[in-house]
Amino acid sequence: MKQKAPVEKNQVYEMTITGQGSEGQGIGRVDGFAVFVPDALPGEVADVKILKVQKQFAYGKIETLKITSPDRTEPKCPLARRCGGCALQHMTYDAQLRFKTQKVKDAIHRIGGLTHVEVKDCIGMETPWHYRNKAQFPVGKGKNGIEIGFYAKGSHRIIDTDHCLIQHSINDVVVEVVRQFLEQYGISIYDQEQKKGLVRHILTRVGFQSGEVMVCLVVNGNHLPHGEVLVKALKERVPGLVSVVLNENRAHTNVILGPKIHLLWGKTTITDKIGEVQFEISPLSFYQVNPVQTKRLYELAVEQAGLSGKERVLDLYCGIGTISLFLAQKAKEVLGVEVIGEAIADAKRNAQLNGITNARFRVGASEDVIGLLEQEGFAPDVVVIDPPRKGCDPFVIETIAKMAPQKVVYVSCEPSTMARDLRLFHQLGFVATEATPVDQFGQSFHVETVALLTKEKPI
Repeated sequence: MKQKAPVEKNQVYEMTITGQGSEGQGIGRVDGFAVFVPDALPGEVADVKILKVQKQFAYGKIETLKITSPDRTEPKCPLARRCGGCALQHMTYDAQLRFKTQKVKDAIHRIGGLTHVEVKDCIGMETPWHYRNKAQFPVGKGKNGIEIGFYAKGSHRIIDTDHCLIQHSINDVVVEVVRQFLEQYGISIYDQEQKKGLVRHILTRVGFQSGEVMVCLVVNGNHLPHGEVLVKALKERVPGLVSVVLNENRAHTNVILGPKIHLLWGKTTITDKIGEVQFEISPLSFYQVNPVQTKRLYELAVEQAGLSGKERVLDLYCGIGTISLFLAQKAKEVLGVEVIGEAIADAKRNAQLNGITNARFRVGASEDVIGLLEQEGFAPDVVVIDPPRKGCDPFVIETIAKMAPQKVVYVSCEPSTMARDLRLFHQLGFVATEATPVDQFGQSFHVETVALLTKEKPI
């Protein structure tokens, strides 16, 4: 017999918030039935209106907050509750760090089933604002004209904004200049439903060390009318501007960038440094968005690897070689593997740029290349993996175990898939001893983690 949920849509219930979901939502209960409540914090008591009821849980919103948590603070951004970028602005920063530490602990314990892993306190930022070196602004047409900003939570509806507190402040100027240009010259805006129009996104990159700035317009074509006027306006208003490019994206999908770049002015890359390592970055390059915390993240990965200068290191999912080149400063040899050919070309160029000769790179999916490496007898002392959000292919983990390195350093952007992968490593004889969260994304629920695994000694 189907059991009816103890809550009904549009009804209001008083509840105590006793926990938090993985995206920072408060969790309350009515007769044991879970209700997810955005912007609610543990310890708070609220009247909650039910918005949606499902079999196992419901969603609600705060109608009246009766008891307030000491971890609550007023969001600095007036759009924080509507915009999809900052889910945690209603929490003090100390509370955000505790939440992220607990998120990693919960994933490792509940998903990984591992209770012996020491999860250290999340490494936070001194100033968790204006930290992003990359911005992607969707451009749309609204009732009142052009809209440039960020998507609302769970939708493709643009929240129009001229100011963002987590992006580099130069983006405010870029958005203003581009908005004025588009309006003045009546440049057509891409319509997702009609699949017509030209301008889709504005992408910016800022070198925090170099001060170099790139402005990239993502367009449904290969030409921007009056592009020379935009270049002139950007040169006059944007300090450090070195690159204005078009990215051609004619695909009618949610993928932001297309494969082709057209130079309008300057060069097609910017240069920046993490620590002492210099990188050339194009619109298509994967490059961590928080340079200050990235340096901490990579230093932690190198520290966990425990390199003495004698080790052979395999770096899987290496991107443009950011971690590889950090590792190469301490290792005898580093081999980086990445599926995207353009990223490997960037990695080789970045190695040359820094005079690093002990790092080499191979193109291919990690699950394909690692099998070939094992057949070739490649025997790394240390393996570093920094997979995408979906985690590692099981074959990669199984082959790493066969290679029997002394250590595996797992760099993760998603605790749940990391925990799943750590469990498989454990079954294959590699024990995760510690994990350290690093706050790369202040004000959001995302967190990076560095986990250390060592091979169990046979009894």
